[in-house]
Amino acid sequence: MDGPLSGYKILDLSRVLSGPAATMMLADQGADVIKIEPPAGDITRQMGVGAQGMTSGFLNINRGKRGMCLDLGTEQGRHVVREIAATCDVVVQNFRPGTVEALGLGYADLVKVNKTIIFASISGFGESGPYAKKRVYDPIIQALSGLTDIQADSESGRPKMMRTVIPDKVTALTAAQGITAALLQRERTGEGQHLRLAMLDAMIAFLWPEGMINLTVVDEVRDLRIGQLALDLIFQTSDGYITAGAMSDDEWAGMCKTLERPDWVSDPRFSSTSARFENAEVRIRETGKILRKRTSAEWLETLDANGVPCAPVLTRTEMLNNPQVVNNDIIEEYGHPVIGTVRQARGATRFGSTKNHSSPVAPALGQHNAEILKEIGYADEEISKLRSDKIIYSSD
Repeated sequence: MDGPLSGYKILDLSRVLSGPAATMMLADQGADVIKIEPPAGDITRQMGVGAQGMTSGFLNINRGKRGMCLDLGTEQGRHVVREIAATCDVVVQNFRPGTVEALGLGYADLVKVNKTIIFASISGFGESGPYAKKRVYDPIIQALSGLTDIQADSESGRPKMMRTVIPDKVTALTAAQGITAALLQRERTGEGQHLRLAMLDAMIAFLWPEGMINLTVVDEVRDLRIGQLALDLIFQTSDGYITAGAMSDDEWAGMCKTLERPDWVSDPRFSSTSARFENAEVRIRETGKILRKRTSAEWLETLDANGVPCAPVLTRTEMLNNPQVVNNDIIEEYGHPVIGTVRQARGATRFGSTKNHSSPVAPALGQHNAEILKEIGYADEEISKLRSDKIIYSSD
């Protein structure tokens, strides 16, 4: 049986990362995703390694989709989008607020041709407020959400960016979950709806459980550094780096045994979970001094034997061959017709009665123009006219 979303059709008007990554997750789970690109192509076709407009930056967030290239600056191009939307279950867009409405492609426009459409709008900051019309990329949300404060240097206090696009991907995960929830509600009620998701909202909600733990009780705001220091668990050994953490009392006893510091079990600074949390800075500093004395392999063997959660700190290249990664078949390799052998991480969820959609190839620019237009009733001559009138484009 195909993926759990087999039979659903999604029109993807989004660009760059947050929207495309969300719709790729849905494609991985079986949805038929139609990606619409502008004449110059999505900007991610210029990012990463690759050739002929097929790069790793584009492939990693657009696999499994069908592709069209349309000029939305023309009325005919917008008319084609409305015709496609009439056949879809979901539309996803991440233009700045007001843009799709100005194009005549907003929820109010598309619900006229599809009464049960689910319309997902992703924005940076929301549709109102002082930041609503601002341009946005991932680092802007990292800065505004408090993430850079959480990552701040423990000594200088200088804020730091994460070196990967966390807000974009968190927004993608949140959007995909919201879309499937809306599809479930439509199955129950027969009604579509307009979903609105801001990257800022998604990121703050994502950070809150532990990143904002000391801001949660309004009348008892505590030192904000404590929570972030408690998770700074990279330790240098004599030949590399490991991570190890002890949350429960039993795990802490195992850590103390490993470090040959049995006195720390009853030390009032470390004798309870809350005490270890409060005294994270000294606990981690003293632990680090001891762990420098032996090799990573020696420490990991002893930590494992004493029931302490631990792992080697791997480079990205080392990760590919880690025995657990290999065991889980996380990384898949296949031949790509344009850029050769490609490796990607498969869709993470394993379904018991269905399977993930197995279509790893992302579309070339405008690859499926004719196929999709024929599905909505266009004849060959009409498609040729759209091409000659520069309404549709392709890389061939």
